[in-house]
Amino acid sequence: MDQAMVQVRDGAAIVHPDARRGRGAVSNASGRYEPVQHVTLDDGWGMLDEAPPARKTSVMMDTTRTIIARNNSPDIPFDRSINAYRGCEHGCIYCFARPTHAFLGFSPGLDFESRLLAKPDAPALLEKELCNPNYRPQPIAMGTNTDVYQPVEKHYRITRGILEVLNRFNHPVSIVTKSALITRDIDILSDMASRGLAKVYVSVTTLDRGLARRMEPRAATPCRRLQTIHNLTEAGIPTGVMVAPIIPAINDMEIEAILEAAKKAGAQSAGFVMLRLPLEIKTLFREWLVNEFPDRADKVMSLVRDVRGGRDNDAAFHSRMRGQGPYADMIAARFQIAVRRIGFSMSVRKLDVTQFRVPPRPGDQMDLFAS
Repeated sequence: MDQAMVQVRDGAAIVHPDARRGRGAVSNASGRYEPVQHVTLDDGWGMLDEAPPARKTSVMMDTTRTIIARNNSPDIPFDRSINAYRGCEHGCIYCFARPTHAFLGFSPGLDFESRLLAKPDAPALLEKELCNPNYRPQPIAMGTNTDVYQPVEKHYRITRGILEVLNRFNHPVSIVTKSALITRDIDILSDMASRGLAKVYVSVTTLDRGLARRMEPRAATPCRRLQTIHNLTEAGIPTGVMVAPIIPAINDMEIEAILEAAKKAGAQSAGFVMLRLPLEIKTLFREWLVNEFPDRADKVMSLVRDVRGGRDNDAAFHSRMRGQGPYADMIAARFQIAVRRIGFSMSVRKLDVTQFRVPPRPGDQMDLFAS
């Protein structure tokens, strides 16, 4: 990368706008595990006047041996999940999955949204794990780390392959997405939903198309997400809205409007998450704020610290999703009042785990006592 592509601002290498066109992060610092941090200098060859090319997306194959990830977090209502991809082309600046790219030797910045890994063996790996005699079913969550319906899914169709396996095994699944591409799989999801095996949450962070473009440049527009809620609900798929994340002084004023629009579109339930800034996201988010909202960057970060005990981030269980303190309490109260007023369901729809079965395979011996 030559000097035409970066400028140094407060110690960070800010990538030239032409090189990050259509992307979320404004820099691409080396990952935290890398022994060497790269610094770009002008070599004097007169490249400063040349506009650099836009950054392209590349996809590598992930050769993981297992596909079901497990957790024991008390903050989330599932203990297992599947991620079809590493990295996410949606480019959401606030994405809490960005730091995971450092494990791969990549930057949580622009690399996270342009150097992706796909898991083409995921359906076969899932089938193998579900066939294990020791496996005990519980709902599998998808889209909780990176979006399983990000743009590359159009080509690789890994998520659809996973759903086909889950459908054959009568295995329950919940999905969170920002993408209208999920409507492609309505045929599978509606079939599963009719048996109590599927539910979906669509993330809507703003109704402002311009703000969405700045925060999450390659995700579906707000109106398409609302239309997606409508299409899923019309197909009989239990669908909710996630107002996530709520960013102080950026989208917090839209909470009620988002909930009303989602309810009108057919959403049956609602949830929210407060902005989280773990590890490298703290720096990436501040860079983005200074670049996009220089007039309110200090105010936003001050409010973020108010809900995180005076720090940029609080990773403690039980408080990391909602925050704490007067501002966090106010957001929670506003959300609950709006949910009740608008008429969202207050109960949690549980998925059915009792139908799970391993389907017979060619050559399997038939059950002597099968009816």
